[in-house]
Amino acid sequence: MSYTGPGFEPPQPRRSRRGPLTVALAALVPGALLGWAVYAAVGGSEDAKGTAGGPSASPSASVSATSRAPSSPGASPTAGPDGGKPGASPSSASPSASRPAASGPLKGKVVVIDPGHNPGNVRHTAEINRQVDIGTNRKECDTTGTATNDGYAEAAFTLDVAHRMRTLLEEQGATVTLTQDADRPFGPCVDERARIGNKAGADAVVSIHADGSGAGNRGFHVILPGSVRAGAADTRAIVEPSRELGERVAGHFVRVTGSAPSNYVGDGTGLVTREDLGGLNLSTVPKVFIECGNMRDSKDAALLTSGAWRQKAAQGISEGIVSFLRGQ
Repeated sequence: MSYTGPGFEPPQPRRSRRGPLTVALAALVPGALLGWAVYAAVGGSEDAKGTAGGPSASPSASVSATSRAPSSPGASPTAGPDGGKPGASPSSASPSASRPAASGPLKGKVVVIDPGHNPGNVRHTAEINRQVDIGTNRKECDTTGTATNDGYAEAAFTLDVAHRMRTLLEEQGATVTLTQDADRPFGPCVDERARIGNKAGADAVVSIHADGSGAGNRGFHVILPGSVRAGAADTRAIVEPSRELGERVAGHFVRVTGSAPSNYVGDGTGLVTREDLGGLNLSTVPKVFIECGNMRDSKDAALLTSGAWRQKAAQGISEGIVSFLRGQ
């Protein structure tokens, strides 16, 4: 997700009320941070925005990496926050249908994957610029997302990673739903994205993004919901489980991809708490965003455009979800 989209307000990171924690997650990812032995103290960051390496997870939380991910459509290199095939009505279009769950350790668990933005958003700027209520205020329905300097779109990246994650999680027995699969003209809007996870009764929701910050800004960060009670928003019940989900996703992402936490937000922790994102504010189930890297930095872009690295990113995020759902 770009930090340069229309109407975007820069994040205002703040320290968690819980005080410093260690995201090395010693019990979760023992000795495998690939040079990031200490993952730093936990800080606290909508529609939000690494280096390769790393083996697979421990057996209790491992996810198969032998999946085939469908290719994703491209989009415009213009920037913006959340996200089709022409023809579907955006007000009536349904999220990508869940596939029958296989047997496995996650059988009975529901995971919603939210691929940030929609490849069709670029053709529907008037529609995505309309304001929606996010509880604390009003923001754009969605944006087009960012892109690398060579034109690889965030919307293509997020769908590709989402497809790979869906395969991995379904192999574990989870029921997986995507908020969009380029199967609608644009959107869904950020408020509808939240409602999709809520309606599914999801055990975990992860929104996939890539940032559009300045060159030299590198690394990933996971965005956690702050405590919000305003209008239709009340996140108090999900703050703690979302933090646990975010810590586990961050820990596994470091271990599997070898990527460093962001060097420009989160004070080196890889965790940021925010209260201005509709996708988090309106959620009633555990949910986080992950900005997998900065598309505008050439070194991060080289990773984000690599299919092999995207498989690692999908595996790291998925293993974090598995770990959270299994409590291990």
